[in-house]
Amino acid sequence: MSDAPTPKPMNERLRQLPLTGADTSMGKLLRKFWQPVAISQALEANKAKTVKVMGETLTLYRGDSGKAYLVGGYCPHRLTLLANGWVDGDEIRCLYHGWQFDGTGQCTHRPAEPDTKPPPIRVVSYPTHEYSGLIFAYMGEGEAPEFELPRKSVFERPGALQFARLETWPCNWLQQVENSLDAVHVSFVHHWGNVGSFGKVVASTIPELSYEETDAGIRQTAVRSAGSTRVSDWTFPNNNHISHPTLEADDPWVDVGVWMTPVDDENTMRFLIYSIPSTDPATDTRIRDYFEQYSEYNPADHHDALFFENKMPDDKLVQLTSAQDYVAAVGQGTIVDRTQEKLGRSDMGIVTLRRVYWREMEAIEQGLPGKQWKRLPHDAHMPKQVNEAVS
Repeated sequence: MSDAPTPKPMNERLRQLPLTGADTSMGKLLRKFWQPVAISQALEANKAKTVKVMGETLTLYRGDSGKAYLVGGYCPHRLTLLANGWVDGDEIRCLYHGWQFDGTGQCTHRPAEPDTKPPPIRVVSYPTHEYSGLIFAYMGEGEAPEFELPRKSVFERPGALQFARLETWPCNWLQQVENSLDAVHVSFVHHWGNVGSFGKVVASTIPELSYEETDAGIRQTAVRSAGSTRVSDWTFPNNNHISHPTLEADDPWVDVGVWMTPVDDENTMRFLIYSIPSTDPATDTRIRDYFEQYSEYNPADHHDALFFENKMPDDKLVQLTSAQDYVAAVGQGTIVDRTQEKLGRSDMGIVTLRRVYWREMEAIEQGLPGKQWKRLPHDAHMPKQVNEAVS
C-alpha cells in the first residue's frame, strides 16, 4: 500500500494558487522570500506609516539612524495603530499611552507602569533591506536569507538613471504575475487604445514561445521574426525583468523590474524599478523630466475613465503601459475563477508557472525544503527586438 499523498483535485489546486494568508501554502511560500513593501523615498527619517502585506497590518518607520524597521501594526496595550505615534531615536512610541518599542518589536517602556526592566511584551518584527529605491522585508520563519536572489546587475550600474514606482491595483497578485508569463498578450494589450514606445517594437504577430526553468526562475522567449526576439527573465516567486524602448528611437533601452506584492488576496502593490544607462546631459535631462512628470500614476485612480470611457492617459510609456495591463488584469475580476478558464497551447507560460508553484507548495505541505532558488551568475541576454512592420 502506497504512502504517497492522494493528489488534490484540479479545481482545489487552482483555487489555492492565489491565496496568501499566513496559514496557506502559497502564503508560506511567498514569505520564504524577500518582498518589496514600500518605496524608500516615501519613508522619511523619523516618520512612520501603516502598511498591509499579505493580509498583515504592520508599521513601517525610519529611525534617526536612517534604518527602516517593520514591526507590528497595533500597540498590544489598547490595540491602536502604532504608526499614528511618533519615532523616538530608532524606536516607535504609541500615541495612546506612550508604550515604546524597538526595531526588534520589544517593548522598552510603559510610562504609566512601574517597570524596573523591559516588560515581557513584544510585537512582531521583520528584517528589512533597501535596494534600488525599494524597501524589502523578509516575513518568513527563521533567519532571513541573504539578499541575493532579487538582485540584477542592470539595477546596479554606476551612473544609471533609476526610478522606483508603486501602483496599487484592486485585484489579486497572481493575475499580474501570470500576465508576465503570457507573451502573447503583448501583441494585443499593448496595441489597445494607443500604441506607445513599447508597443511600437512588438509586432501584432503571434510569437513562437519557449520556456526554460532556471536556477532563479523562468526564462521566457518569444520569437516573432528573425529580428524580433523578446526575452523576459522572471525570478521566483513574483518578479519579472524585461527590457524595452524608453521614449525615442535613439534613446538607450530601459530595464524594468516588476514585483507583485499582495496587500491581501484582493489588492496588490505593483513595485517597479526603471533603470536607464546614462548617455549625454541633454538626453539624461529629458528622461529625468519625463519621469518627474509622468511616473506618479496609478491606473486605479482612473478606473472609470479606463473601463467605461476607454480614455487612455496622454503618455506613451509608463502610464500607457500600466493602464493597458491594468484593464486586462482587473478586467478578470478581483480574483479570477481559474476553474472556468479555457487554456490553449499559447498559454504554456501560465501552465509552466503553475506547475512550478504547485511543486513548491507541495514541498511545503510535505515538510520538504523545496528548490533552492539562487541568483544567476549573469543577467539574461535581452536582445533589442525589431518590429518588422515598422523596420
